[in-house]
Amino acid sequence: MAGSFAIRDKELRDTVFGIVGLGLIGGSYAKALRRLGVKKIIAVEKHSDTLSQALKEGVIDVACQAGDESLKEADAVIFAVYPAAMLAFIRKYAAFLRQGALVTDVAGVKGALTAEAAAILGPGIDFVSGHPMAGREGSGFMNSAAEIFDGANYIVLPSPANRPENILWLKKLALSFGCRSVVELSPEKHDEIIAYTSNLPHLLAVSLMNSPSLSEDTKFFIAGSFRDATRVADINAELWADLFLGNKYNVLAEIGRFEQELARWSEALQSEDRAALLAMMQSAAQKRKALKNA
Repeated sequence: MAGSFAIRDKELRDTVFGIVGLGLIGGSYAKALRRLGVKKIIAVEKHSDTLSQALKEGVIDVACQAGDESLKEADAVIFAVYPAAMLAFIRKYAAFLRQGALVTDVAGVKGALTAEAAAILGPGIDFVSGHPMAGREGSGFMNSAAEIFDGANYIVLPSPANRPENILWLKKLALSFGCRSVVELSPEKHDEIIAYTSNLPHLLAVSLMNSPSLSEDTKFFIAGSFRDATRVADINAELWADLFLGNKYNVLAEIGRFEQELARWSEALQSEDRAALLAMMQSAAQKRKALKNA
């Protein structure tokens, strides 16, 4: 069982947070925490201009370009960097994370991340993995906003070693950000589902923009459907390359299922099977309405 969590009985206004990575998600965490009025926010970010901007805006209180003694003050630490970068940071700077702290992440694909991070941190620090289902077009601190959590879903992926009160605390924090719901499930199930709901849509948006059908005149024929379908094509390529590769077997399975759906369309169009086309679209419409009203 992980060590005692030092802040479980503290009010947020008395809590010190550390954030590693001030990009789109890390910056949004910082702004959401500032909106909640927490005691102090310590940020670790390799880009000095980002730290300067965050300080200028009053979003953070302490700026660090690497792990140092400042982090020992943090009751909870949020990692908003690539999974490999998080593990490398923990290996190098674990001594600056206080015993009894809660550590969490935002990684979009989990794999063995939870077990690896917990093994490095040891039993005195509780690593409770998380994934906010929040985002927006663009990347970087300049695009971050506390509002991206409003109405979003938040996934918590506990391990048997986590203290129940720490899991509950992270869930409450997510709700305090304005998240609509918090769901708890295993890392394996998370990666399986995320391949369909996140990896595949991003893949399709990129594919649409890379289609040879795109031309100079395309912009005159764009309405809401194309804008919605391609919104996430403005993508953080470095991050998403890691996410796709880290979840490749699940993503490949979803590509296969999608190819089967496209084959149904091809067959219906080639045979001019209007009934089949109607059935596919009506089924999708019913499912979309049910999903929207859930």
